[in-house]
Amino acid sequence: MWSVLSTGEVPAGERFDWYSDIVSREVMPAALSSERPAEFHGEAAVLDLGEIRASKFSLSPLRSRRTAAMIRRGDPEQYQLALLRKGATSLSQHRNECTVGAGDLMLWDTSRPSDNQMPATGGQVQATILLLPRTVMPLRTQRLDQVLARRIPGDWGMAAILSSFMNALEDHGTECSPEELRRLGAVAVDLATACLAQYLDAEDHLPAEVRTQALVQRIHAFIEHNLGDPELNPSAVAAHHHISVRTLHQLFHDRGESVRARIRRRRLEQCRGDLAHPGRSAHPVSAIAARWGFSGPAVFSRSFREAYGISPTEFRALRVTDFCASAGRLTHGSPAQTPVPPGG
Repeated sequence: MWSVLSTGEVPAGERFDWYSDIVSREVMPAALSSERPAEFHGEAAVLDLGEIRASKFSLSPLRSRRTAAMIRRGDPEQYQLALLRKGATSLSQHRNECTVGAGDLMLWDTSRPSDNQMPATGGQVQATILLLPRTVMPLRTQRLDQVLARRIPGDWGMAAILSSFMNALEDHGTECSPEELRRLGAVAVDLATACLAQYLDAEDHLPAEVRTQALVQRIHAFIEHNLGDPELNPSAVAAHHHISVRTLHQLFHDRGESVRARIRRRRLEQCRGDLAHPGRSAHPVSAIAARWGFSGPAVFSRSFREAYGISPTEFRALRVTDFCASAGRLTHGSPAQTPVPPGG
């Protein structure tokens, strides 16, 4: 579960001072300042991922500085890799400077002085951050120094895959068990390392297991983006990633699911989601099957029944019945379904 901290319960005039004190006492010493402290609102949350943690925050614009004296007072000894989801911010550290916007990533080191400023005119800033202990990062400090306070565009290569992972973690992290979260923590370290290594053009210096995990994540992303292509198959996947089909099968064998099985499973899951969606009830079953890459209605119907025990048409009818029943309960004001008004 995300552990949430919010200024919402604090009187407006005290929110900024309260938040500043919490950050310096519970996170790390920092000097926070705001041009509009009376209007400040902040919310932050942390998710435990085993060796690492993830955090997310939504803040009114502020400035955060870490001096050498503050570092001596307290230092978590982390690299912090942020994905900005909304707003803009500027960072200077280790003779580097950058300004990033929504969709960009940036890295900083808690053991070095820094100055992070959010423009007062930029509105609320939202970000997801991976808190990476220095000890878990396989890249050398001298290499990572080169990427501190550098804008990393999040829309291509490994950065795009890492961004998708961080967005999914923020949106669905609470749905995972502690053991699943620990596994996600290991994946996060591998993806972050591969992303930074690609930015540094240093992939060849990564441990073999990190390169393998990064390759698997790239393959998964490729499959997700091409599920609707009926020509998606192991040969196409292998050719796109410049590996042999035998190598591809070995990568998936080690993870307990074949390439074809993953493609089939994800196509079926997407079709099931469309069939259950009330807004797509007018779409023919055959059109939904074609949308997600099935070669024909008969193949889709047989695969769906094998996976879920009923036909696509039967599944859709059941979901429509469930939806109508739920709508009826809401219409008649069932206490268990009636939303509580704000302040009620």
